[in-house]
Order: sequence, then structure tokens, then C-alpha cells
Amino acid sequence: MAQEQNLDLVEISPTAVPPVCRVIDYSKFKYEQKKKTRELKAKQTKVVIKEIRFGPNTDDHDFAFKLKHAQEFLKEGAKIKAYVHFVGRSIVFKERGEILLLKFAQALEDLAKVEQLPKLEGKRMFLYLAPKAVAPAKKPAPKEAGKEAPKEAKPAPADKAAE
Repeated sequence: MAQEQNLDLVEISPTAVPPVCRVIDYSKFKYEQKKKTRELKAKQTKVVIKEIRFGPNTDDHDFAFKLKHAQEFLKEGAKIKAYVHFVGRSIVFKERGEILLLKFAQALEDLAKVEQLPKLEGKRMFLYLAPKAVAPAKKPAPKEAGKEAPKEAKPAPADKAAE
């Protein structure tokens, strides 16, 4: 039957009971499958991880500066990998690094949730944060011109009367 119509007998779902087959053009079927996979791939979002580095003796101003950057990153929807890098003998002050990272997480608790609490790996102590709610950047909806124009027109005569 398929050969008479110059088409192919294609097995659509081999795992179904009974297996599902259709009489279609196989090249067109493959093209549509590729098109669907391309669309799905285009809709995927890649997770961006931004790193923020601290030292165990990071001062308040530096901390606030890095905090401001972290807030911007979270608003963009990126994850944050904050770490304290211990250089030389500063590894003695592990508790300072942990306090610093916990303070950082607490300052960002309205924008982010902690994925992993501070953990020491080698000479670095890591803290992972993820945004709570990713709000995609949308353009404001255009307002109707008919409703907006009378609002602007009403105050204008009142201003002229006041002069």
C-alpha cells in the first residue's frame, strides 16, 4: 500500500502495544523531528554561574560592593558561587571566612536561597546561592493612547488657569 503511494511505512512508537506505524514520507518525518529538537534546544536556558571572591579579612566597604554586584547577578537570574580564598597562613582563620559567607548569604536571603552552606575545599571555602524567583526581563505593556491622552489633557487647562 505504501509503495503504491510512493511513501514509506514508518514505525512511530515501537514501545507501544501494539506498535504504532504510519504511512508517510520518511524524509519529511525526519525533517520535522529535527525541527522539533532544534526548537526545544532553542528554548533551553543555560545556567550562568558568577563567582565572587572574598579574602578572610574583607572589609565592610568591599563586602558591600560585592554584595551589590551579587544582587545584580541574582536579578539577572544567574547563580552565585561565593568563596573565601585563604592565602598562606590565613587558613588559620577558617571561622572568619565562614562568618563572612554566612553574613553574605543572610544579606541576600530576600533574593536568593542557599544551595550549599559554606564548605572548605583545599584553600577555598565555597557558598552556592541560587535566585529565588527568576523574572524574565519583559518590556512594559504599551498603554492605550485613548485612555492616556485625556489624563494629560485635563491638567493642562488647570495649569493655564493658575497662571
